[in-house]
Amino acid sequence: MVERPWLKHYDPGVPADITHEPFPLFQMLEDAAAKHPDRVCTVFFNRERTYREINGLANEFAAFLKGLGVGKGDRVALLLPNVPQFIYAYYGALKLGAIVVPCNPMYVERELAFQLKDSGARTIVTLDMFYPTVRAVREEAGLEHIIVTTVAEELSGVLKLLFPLRMRLQGNAVKVPREEGVYFTSEVLKGIDPGPPEVEIDPLEDLALLQYTGGTTGTPKGAMLTHWNLAVNTIQSTLWMIADQPDGHERMLAVLPFFHVYGMTVVLNLGLYVAATVILLPRFEIEQVIATIQRHKPTLFPGAPTMYVGIINHPKARNYDLSSIKACISGSAPLPVEVQRRFEELTRGKLVEGYGLTEASPVTHCNPIYGKRVEGSIGLAFPSTYAKIVDLETGEKELPPGEIGELAVKGPQVMKGYWNRPEETEAVLRGEWLLTGDIAKMDEEGWVYILDRKKDMIIAGGFNIYPREVEEVLYTHPKVQEAAVVGVPDEYRGETVKAYVVLKEGETATAEEIISYCREHLARYKVPRLVEFRDELPKTFVGKVLRRVLAEEEKRAQREA
Repeated sequence: MVERPWLKHYDPGVPADITHEPFPLFQMLEDAAAKHPDRVCTVFFNRERTYREINGLANEFAAFLKGLGVGKGDRVALLLPNVPQFIYAYYGALKLGAIVVPCNPMYVERELAFQLKDSGARTIVTLDMFYPTVRAVREEAGLEHIIVTTVAEELSGVLKLLFPLRMRLQGNAVKVPREEGVYFTSEVLKGIDPGPPEVEIDPLEDLALLQYTGGTTGTPKGAMLTHWNLAVNTIQSTLWMIADQPDGHERMLAVLPFFHVYGMTVVLNLGLYVAATVILLPRFEIEQVIATIQRHKPTLFPGAPTMYVGIINHPKARNYDLSSIKACISGSAPLPVEVQRRFEELTRGKLVEGYGLTEASPVTHCNPIYGKRVEGSIGLAFPSTYAKIVDLETGEKELPPGEIGELAVKGPQVMKGYWNRPEETEAVLRGEWLLTGDIAKMDEEGWVYILDRKKDMIIAGGFNIYPREVEEVLYTHPKVQEAAVVGVPDEYRGETVKAYVVLKEGETATAEEIISYCREHLARYKVPRLVEFRDELPKTFVGKVLRRVLAEEEKRAQREA
């Protein structure tokens, strides 16, 4: 038996292993609707829907898809933000045995076409405002069915009337033509629950999701996640955040996008698993978020570091009551210690850093919410999850505590592989072990420290430099709001360290001031030689800073110089 020294640091009530029998992912919604049919499932601006309603809509949507000829194993794409339609379309497709392909609403035509063609999706559900992009790639992607919905459908009263007017005034209104193969949820869903379809699902083998990721190398790949991969990771996350599993007492702030696997598992699936009220926000706008927290009093707020950074630095944040927040897991990017401290001071809730990757559904590690936590560490491996550090060259030799190598994990949440990519699957899956592509070390008690992505490591003058370590120091500077560090070409050192800095509103600083501060807190070879001030940093939709974009910009600038 492999030793798991980290188990002794678990919060009370968190088990060493998950003992549930595998079940299909949509069972979470059905169970919540059976136990709490009249409990509020979603809050979307001024409209509430109960668990009975959402489950009924999922059943009706499954029946509609079946009528279109969609069956088990077919791929159904969702091009939707956090709206109620995402929830009933997602679970409805799963009830039918279809495989969901979440798409980022910010995709341009090329990106959407690639994902639809690669996955083989012939059906897509989209908002009317995204229809022009879908229509432009329809023929190339081989789409047969386009199901269109609108934000206004899920509003009520005055907002339902005002929203279309606002869209017209902003120039964002889209009139979707009536064409063959185009359907409207307002017409095809009649509010009559036909009951769940009778489809046999093997939760251990049948895919629920093709979640696209760049993985450890460039071209997007579809991670094949089964029903049980996602369900068990939901259970693991629930036990970690809410060890006593209160049923229906939580309120979940859903601003992390559901099309990203982190938001899907830790917000959507977890929220429905505990029959929580899920407070939907389609995008992260700081004032709207803090006003929503004061009004709807969520207890759980999983997010990304940039969200917490935005809130603690907002001048009006202290004017709002944010005290309902009791637990937050931060993911998608490293959580600076200073951000954690200031957010906890502001809300009195707990904010801890977690870690995961798409290929693991996604969470594998987290700091305990209420017990011991270690600054700079991603925490401990989840229940039923194993972790080790292996050598960077072969990925096969396990390294002793304290040595730096690549983090490898195994557990029931690890994917089956990449869709139609056997060679790339073989590169990251070694038996039951998944190579994460992250450089890390583990101490004797099992705390894991991510030093950086393998591909982001800077080698300057023969020294290995991890951007995260330099960024942690920059975040402690009183004038710095955000920072990113990359390696840029250097004739003498091979690479040198460059810092990109966003200052807090109203602050000014010089490059020498930033460099001097780093000299006080870092070894000489780690100190940035170059500093560039920016108004903002390039980020993904969930707030992960895109270091590679900065590096590519720098290389392009040097070529053109």
